[in-house]
Amino acid sequence: MTDFAILQALAAAALFGASAPLAKLLLAQSSPWLMAGLLYAGSGLGLLLWRLVTRAPAVRMPKGEARWLALATLSGGVAAPVLLMQGLAQMPASGASLLLNAEAVLTAVIAWVVFRENADRRIVLGMAAIVAGAVVLAGGHAPGFGGIGPAALVLGACLCWAVDNNLTRQVSLSDASFIAMAKGLAAGGVNLLLAWQSGAAWPGLGVVASAGLLGLLAYGVSLVLFVLALRTLGTARTGAYFSVAPFFGAALSVALLGEPVTAPLLLGGALMALGVWLHVTEQHGHLHTHAPLEHRHAHLHDIHHQHTHGADTPPGERHTHWHRHEPLTHAHAHFPDAHHRHVH
Repeated sequence: MTDFAILQALAAAALFGASAPLAKLLLAQSSPWLMAGLLYAGSGLGLLLWRLVTRAPAVRMPKGEARWLALATLSGGVAAPVLLMQGLAQMPASGASLLLNAEAVLTAVIAWVVFRENADRRIVLGMAAIVAGAVVLAGGHAPGFGGIGPAALVLGACLCWAVDNNLTRQVSLSDASFIAMAKGLAAGGVNLLLAWQSGAAWPGLGVVASAGLLGLLAYGVSLVLFVLALRTLGTARTGAYFSVAPFFGAALSVALLGEPVTAPLLLGGALMALGVWLHVTEQHGHLHTHAPLEHRHAHLHDIHHQHTHGADTPPGERHTHWHRHEPLTHAHAHFPDAHHRHVH
């Protein structure tokens, strides 16, 4: 289960990593505010269509979680993309890619300081290696920052996304495609309205369609995978895996655009691989106590789910319902998922 969650986080990074250079191309024919709206609208509408086609069940969020989702959408869906597009319009994409690595660090700091998520020395060293690899990678492309203003805008977007990541963790047990769809529709609608009120010129149909498809993959599907990984890995670890996104973007440039394989690319990739290895080989286990907990999410009957059901719910099948966890003390290897948020 843990290995699959790691693959989900890396896949999310790969999809998002390809977005910055492609969005930079589209910005030549659209205003930053309008582009942010088109990207998120494409994400929301695409996932809405997917849920309709697959007849996904209606989602009932537990009491209080709608507030977390609304705040996450406001921070990461409305504010962050506008700040990024404004900064990206005034600086090279390579410089923006370098600055975007601040998101992983800020995400981890908020998770550790505000939400008290555990991180041992191995996790901290792994994150440092991944961020160092991204710095080497972006530095090898001679990034420019275009002044303090554009850099501050991109860093502001990183802070907003870091807040979003930690708030989304609070609702990560809900349907992942619904979470991503709700964010996309709300953020896309708000940003398109603001762009229209500011007098932004509407681009051609080809640009609109391209932005919508890019948003669906890089923001929509990527977010679904990110939320799924959050459930098992926690915020800081998922954010660390996600921070390898610049490497995927650079590797894609080599494969599709014929760009040369450079020393910074190889060194950056090696540092990121080291960081991922440190995380993958983490062994965190100790005696811990589960306090009483009630919540609703999809689950199987395992060591943490020992409740009984009626005859209409086979215990060997994944199912969803409101259930209660009784107090339990035991020791085993674990990650800071929804059932392991204890203090260390």
